[in-house]
Amino acid sequence: MNTIDRTTDPILRLDNVTRVHGTDSTAVRALAGVSLDVHAGELVAVMGPSGSGKSTLLNLAGGLDAATSGQVLIEGQSVGTLKGDALAKLRRRRVGFVFQDFNLIPSLTAIENVALPLELDGLRVGKARRLATHALELVGIAELADRYPDKMSGGQQQRVAISRALVGDRRLVLADEPTGALDSHTGEGVLRVLRERCDAGAAGLLVTHEARHAAWADRVVFLRDGVVVDSTGSAQTAEALLDPAV
Repeated sequence: MNTIDRTTDPILRLDNVTRVHGTDSTAVRALAGVSLDVHAGELVAVMGPSGSGKSTLLNLAGGLDAATSGQVLIEGQSVGTLKGDALAKLRRRRVGFVFQDFNLIPSLTAIENVALPLELDGLRVGKARRLATHALELVGIAELADRYPDKMSGGQQQRVAISRALVGDRRLVLADEPTGALDSHTGEGVLRVLRERCDAGAAGLLVTHEARHAAWADRVVFLRDGVVVDSTGSAQTAEALLDPAV
């Protein structure tokens, strides 16, 4: 793991962020004043019980949802000030997402799914495909390059989704339970790839419920009821907080 330089500006900054769904009597506060910095070279794991706000935090960090108050900044750019094409461009160029439900395009092959963000950003098809092939190799499925999602297992689809998140020069990688559809051996390999990408200078935010996965991180943040209740270098400490009796 890297020695993190916290004197530099973070890749990701959440500054007193709240997210409220609904209004008046139906209002639900998903996040309540969360502040979090993630620096270059750092992998931060986010743990917490169901409903604690983990996925909401990830969606706000990647500009997929808008904060009710507070600021989300990616490399100093306030996400809340961007709309339409500008927001889409920031996500496409700077942020890699790994979703629980994969979000692959059914009509595209594995290599086409991985290369698509690069091609949309103007990269020539040949170069985009070469980079996509390398990304597929990193997660051990280069032989599936020409296969469509409906011809893959859930674990294979997840690895394609991870390749798509890591391809190119994304400075921020957001992963929501990225090993959920994988066996333990393959899952460890995927976490190793994510760790290596952060060691190479990216910032990573990993939502997980397993302490052994959080152990790959430099730091563990624990959420409960939309509030950060612990931030530690120990996955075991965060796991202990999962016990309601604590």
